[in-house]
Amino acid sequence: MESKKLVYFLCTGNSCRSQMADGFLQALGREKYLVKSAGLEAHGLNPRAVQVMQEVGVDISSHTSEVIDPTILNQADYVITLCGHADEHCPVIANKYVVKWHWGFDDPAKAIGTEDEIMEKFREVRDAVKARIETFVREGK
Repeated sequence: MESKKLVYFLCTGNSCRSQMADGFLQALGREKYLVKSAGLEAHGLNPRAVQVMQEVGVDISSHTSEVIDPTILNQADYVITLCGHADEHCPVIANKYVVKWHWGFDDPAKAIGTEDEIMEKFREVRDAVKARIETFVREGK
């Protein structure tokens, strides 16, 4: 049996986008991928991210917000940054075989407006992340 590919999702605070990507890849590609996520900092799991993921049947409520682990970073098959800040400030990856990609998504935690408008931004980002994860799994990267 082929071993699972390790995918490491990185964001600034590991509170929203990387957590969503982690949850979707675990739900959609569990048989092919080992999934981890982290941030340049640990901002805590955003409750709105948990809520919008629950709306689509993915429970990330037990996830924790972690800081990038250099060992995991260099053991990963794929390192995928989900925001420009993480892409620009990602620690150097010493392992030349790690594939690093950048999938940029807006930060829903920075949304302003009414609660409904903020939640709509979270749903918009969630749906964009899900679509990108579905493509990743379908293409069998």
